[in-house]
Amino acid sequence: MSLSASPVHKTSVPGDSLNFKEDSEFMGITVLFLDEKVNSMIHGFIFAERANHYMPSLKAGSIVKVDRFEVARCSSIYKITDHQFFIRFIPPTIIDEVITGVPEINLQS
Repeated sequence: MSLSASPVHKTSVPGDSLNFKEDSEFMGITVLFLDEKVNSMIHGFIFAERANHYMPSLKAGSIVKVDRFEVARCSSIYKITDHQFFIRFIPPTIIDEVITGVPEINLQS
């Protein structure tokens, strides 16, 4: 299912996802998004093929607008948040850092 939305999220530190069964093969980047409006976190994943494209846009603690992504049901094997879905970055996905008019996000939530 493809969605086009523009939520404003705060990103956490992106982390490399490695496949430990295949000699630590780099699989992609795991990102956590904090949505303060509903006080929840959602898992995001960028596949290895797209990692270099998105890495410059990912800064720990930045506020970003994400547009044109897929939403998929999260498998219990890979589940890192309580959210039932995760955001999958696809070739048309756009990440823009929001510099002005950003909401204040409570990091203690």
